[in-house]
Amino acid sequence: MVNTLRLWNVVLAYRQEPGSQTVLDIDELTVESGSAVGITGPSGSGKSSLLYVLAGLERPQHGSARWGDTDITRLPEPDRDRWRRQHVGMVFQDFHLLPGMTAIQNVFVAATFEHLAVPGPIRDRAESLLMRVGLRRARQRVETLSRGEMQRVAVARALLFAPPIVLADEPTASLDAASGRLVGDLLLELCREAGSTLVVVSHDPFLLQRLDAVHALTNGRLAPSPQLAALPC
Repeated sequence: MVNTLRLWNVVLAYRQEPGSQTVLDIDELTVESGSAVGITGPSGSGKSSLLYVLAGLERPQHGSARWGDTDITRLPEPDRDRWRRQHVGMVFQDFHLLPGMTAIQNVFVAATFEHLAVPGPIRDRAESLLMRVGLRRARQRVETLSRGEMQRVAVARALLFAPPIVLADEPTASLDAASGRLVGDLLLELCREAGSTLVVVSHDPFLLQRLDAVHALTNGRLAPSPQLAALPC
């Protein structure tokens, strides 16, 4: 299935003077189709870089990242971009919303790449998602929203097309506890409804304890985190 992940012998390094710095050195990671997996660890441990490798935004120097039958590390950049548009919904830590546009326009912006006019059902789903994440000002410009409200818009945008793969970088970090639980619940609920595979970077214990497995990333290397994974939902 397209949303089963096999990561194998992945090494990602960034050039620095002198030499280079290894950011990721992962022997193996398997995420089964439809499961929800968390990545946690200290700041600077490579968590965001791992998500970028899984999305095809970063190409490692060594190893493979295979979603289903597709090894995205072997795809040319235009093919990786096309694959990502078709299969991945992303929640970025810094939101990557477009200023000057309203909340709902940011949610359905990807549809404007393929349609001169956004179809009614897509607009309706965008508005429904914003309501479900608790944002009722769908036609307010995003630069006037709080960081927590921007986070909700980013989550709704990632889920618009019910993608088979959802990658989320700290999706509850900008929210208070109650709002964080609501958004975390919605993220899990919609991914399970769609059968999507979810990989989420988070420090939020209330979100992590609801996932199928949690891995700790330290100095670019992964290890299971049974203390978190074993917590009751």
